[in-house]
Amino acid sequence: MQSFSPSLRLCARLMRPHAAGAPVGFSRMFSSENFEFIISEKKEKVALITLNRPKALNALCDGLIKELNSELHALDADESVGAIVITGSERAFAAGADIKEMAPKSFMDCYKTDMLGFWNDITNIKKPIIAAVNGYALGGGCELAMMCDIIVAGDKAKFGQPEILLGTIPGCGGTQRLTRAVGKSKAMELILTGDQFSAEDARSLGLVAQVYPAEELVEKALEMGEKIAKNSQPVVAIAKEAVNVAYETTLAQGVTFERRMFHATFATNDQKEGMAAFSEKRPAKFTNN
Repeated sequence: MQSFSPSLRLCARLMRPHAAGAPVGFSRMFSSENFEFIISEKKEKVALITLNRPKALNALCDGLIKELNSELHALDADESVGAIVITGSERAFAAGADIKEMAPKSFMDCYKTDMLGFWNDITNIKKPIIAAVNGYALGGGCELAMMCDIIVAGDKAKFGQPEILLGTIPGCGGTQRLTRAVGKSKAMELILTGDQFSAEDARSLGLVAQVYPAEELVEKALEMGEKIAKNSQPVVAIAKEAVNVAYETTLAQGVTFERRMFHATFATNDQKEGMAAFSEKRPAKFTNN
């Protein structure tokens, strides 16, 4: 394998084609890693990660997920970033897991390595993540979108969990998150038939928050990210944690947790600033502490 100097690696990143549909005005983020499967950029307080396996319709291989996890953790630690958008291309957010990588594995291969176990790491990120889904989000692609905090979709997007057609089942949360999002009966139908469903169907089912024209999707997702990033980052993280707890606990436990987190916000300077600004009829100036 060839080795490159940092300056040559920088040039190589600059020469890489810009992600389709990415807005003008972004600065490329140069991580310590030279990514092969993703592109990471930033505009003001919002980071944009683009899945970058176009020939494979962004099929999710272990290498892509490792790069994605690495960059997400770096962005989570970056105080200049207030929200993260993950997208693919207009043709495919991610058309599924990489079947060629999976097909030869035996049960013991899967069990000993806990195959897909580390894919769930995205759910440990504290900052809000928006999935901007254009084209296909099938199998692992649908599961990746559901691991994000908010899903927005282009009007031509297609979702589905077609693993049953391959003689297997979803393995990265599909049976769990889809059921929580759309209810048992509809999730059972979609998972047992492998049928795909449209962006409008996904919105009507509660899986998707907003649907936009495909060519406007990334810009709209970034606008949402910018709106979120203007708020207090610690309080946004607390709110995200409280919403996620609703999935894991009873209503009584969740309400108690929410109340304790509400109390905790009163230890922040941003709560004092936010309420003072409201009383003084002026915009709040949050300092994220």
